[in-house]
Amino acid sequence: MKTSRRSFLTTAAMGAGALAMPVATAAAPAGPRPKVQLAISSYSYWHFREPKVSIEQVVERASALGVAGVDVLHRQMDIPEKEPLTADHRAYLSRLKRHALRHGVSYCCLSIHQDFVDPDPTFLTQQVDHTLKCLEIAASLGAGVLRINSGRWNTIPDFDDLMKARGNEPVLPGHTEDEGFKWCIDSLRRCVARAAELGVVLAVENHWGLSRTPAGQLRIVDAVPSPWVGALMDTGNFLENPYDKLVAIAPKTVFVQAKTYPGGGEWYTLDLDYPRIARILADVGYSGWISLEMEGKEAAGTAVPKSIAQLRKAFGA
Repeated sequence: MKTSRRSFLTTAAMGAGALAMPVATAAAPAGPRPKVQLAISSYSYWHFREPKVSIEQVVERASALGVAGVDVLHRQMDIPEKEPLTADHRAYLSRLKRHALRHGVSYCCLSIHQDFVDPDPTFLTQQVDHTLKCLEIAASLGAGVLRINSGRWNTIPDFDDLMKARGNEPVLPGHTEDEGFKWCIDSLRRCVARAAELGVVLAVENHWGLSRTPAGQLRIVDAVPSPWVGALMDTGNFLENPYDKLVAIAPKTVFVQAKTYPGGGEWYTLDLDYPRIARILADVGYSGWISLEMEGKEAAGTAVPKSIAQLRKAFGA
């Protein structure tokens, strides 16, 4: 009986493997979409206003919604943002990891704030050191992605004013955009070896600053040709004509943050066509995480579940 059962399982496995083999694109251009996983960004529950929602609470809510992952906003954690890691901080990270395990949820990304655009070498070294520390935090949580920014000129200091300017700010007087890209790319290169050592991908977001356009984002990513560097696609950060821009960055995309705006956006509202975005990602074979960033004014308790339902329908997740 054991031999017979083993033979049956081997045959069944071979059959399943044959069914799972990819079909050539030319033969089946309309084949099934690559499978993606849904996550919830902790930012969906906290838009930088008190009271702050803890990471533990986000894990519990993700678990209750049957969502597999949590994308952690670094500033939302209960540890100081800029200080070196202490034994107490490491104990907190261990508790977070245990909490996620108990709720059947994985941490998939750590989203941080750093700035690689500045003429001061000392400032840039501080930003690199901060990024290296955050790589360690991500690895401690088991997150495979670190969301980073390119950085910006900060000639429009107030973020609300930057949003009024559609994210477009003047270059720092006395400097050039090419200098900004050099500072950013050089800083990113200083982080790659540690990222590889820890097994965490550095994902440059199409955020404000140098990566505000596909050309700028890809200029940075392409300048550091490493499997540990890629593009993070934020579906809501191309404010005009987004779809062609999303197509441009899709081949380099390693993580997706999907914006929704129930109740109207905090700074702006986009009517995003998620079935179309799902096709854009499927066309390049993307099969990673889709992390909800609910940025609407509606209460998260109702806005997050309806946004997750929207993404599930669009992505078949």
